[in-house]
Formats: sequence, structure tokens, C-alpha cells
Amino acid sequence: MGEKLFFEYEALASRSRLFDSPSLNEQERREFLDGFYSLCEWLQISYLWRPNLSDEGDNHVIELALAGAAEAIITNNLSDFKGGELKFPHLKILTPKQFLEAPI
Repeated sequence: MGEKLFFEYEALASRSRLFDSPSLNEQERREFLDGFYSLCEWLQISYLWRPNLSDEGDNHVIELALAGAAEAIITNNLSDFKGGELKFPHLKILTPKQFLEAPI
């Protein structure tokens, strides 16, 4: 987890229009995020891999994944992440469904 990603999650969770028919109310979303944050490892980015992705706003996610030695980035934004100039064969880009269905 990094500062920019943290603020993206916070902004997303505060968009009430995304939760018109929520399965979690605002307090439950807050508790869920707090629990999620407690499991995250906070990282300092010491090397920027840029330019890489066509959407500059996504580069920090790649940098966090590399700094944290992640095996995968879980996103529904596959096209932006798979189109990078730099290739990292050890880093998988998966949808949430692919991740949940992957063998352990």
C-alpha cells in the first residue's frame, strides 16, 4: 500500500452514488477498509518505472507491486495494465474473478 493508492481507495469508498443499493452501509464500508488497511504493508517507492503505462495514473500501482514483490495485480482494468512498454513476466495482471478462481 502506498499513499496514492490509499487516497484512491478512500475517494472510491466515499462515492455514495457507487453504492446506491449497497450490500454494505457506510459504517460497514469504513470497517471493511480499516480491516483491509490493517493487513496492508506500507511501502516506500524508491524507483519509478516510467514512462510505462499509457495511463500515467496507473504507474504507481505497478511500482507498488514491484516494490512489494507482489505476484499479481488484481484489477478489472486489464487493458491499461497489460499494455505497458516495460514487461514484468513474474507479475500477473488478473481480474478479481480470475484471482478467486485460480488454484492455490
